[in-house]
Amino acid sequence: MKNLKKRLKQGETLHGCWLNTGSSLTAEIVGLSGFDWVLIDLEHGAGSEKDVLHQLQALEHTQTAAIVRVESSESQRIHRVLDMGAEGIMCPKITGPEGAKKVVQGLHYPPDGGRGVAKMVRATGFGLHFNEYYQEAKENILGIAQIETVEVLDHLDEVAAIEGIDVLFIGPADLSMELGIFGQFDHPRFKEAMKETVNAAQKAGKATGILFFNPEDYQTYHDLGIRFIACGSDATFVADGARNLAKKLDFFRSIAKP
Repeated sequence: MKNLKKRLKQGETLHGCWLNTGSSLTAEIVGLSGFDWVLIDLEHGAGSEKDVLHQLQALEHTQTAAIVRVESSESQRIHRVLDMGAEGIMCPKITGPEGAKKVVQGLHYPPDGGRGVAKMVRATGFGLHFNEYYQEAKENILGIAQIETVEVLDHLDEVAAIEGIDVLFIGPADLSMELGIFGQFDHPRFKEAMKETVNAAQKAGKATGILFFNPEDYQTYHDLGIRFIACGSDATFVADGARNLAKKLDFFRSIAKP
């Protein structure tokens, strides 16, 4: 594994992005680009669990660690992608400590959780190094709870205190939607929610994360104490690149001599 959890505990700021096209090729391209981590999105992304496997294989030889956002906290969803070799799990729509504890149950083997034991899986080298994986999994697998509901804002300290939850990750779109201020990331209530999340995480010795799409916003979030930073996605990289080039070609066509 690529030591994301250890690096966060040491206070590093780690950079990532979303993978939502389901493509192993774009996963590999992004993995070779210098990000610390990527998030393979099973909640909103175009890919299925089968595509997750191919993306994990594509990322294997890169420096970039692979996290998977599952669509729910059901243990079976978490088990499957961990067995495929994911190094962390993000779970959306956490509403309180019970939901966060359910995530942890799926992340870890007994006695720390309820993860089922399977030796002949990709994560253990198909049985070649199960014992090593078992011994190191608790220290390596990253547990990420998404902070994007109104309910969870009343339970931030409780969620952050749960062993096995390593990152409180702010979901700006959903959280602002639930607060009735969709997309208004400069709104006082949204800023307050961010600060509350960061404070709860810091008190518990945990990290805070966020996704944004404008790199110019980096300093704003870093100054708040956010250290698990995601910017952009493979889909936006392709879309922005294609649109920018098409506009340039249109411009040169408009001034080209007959």
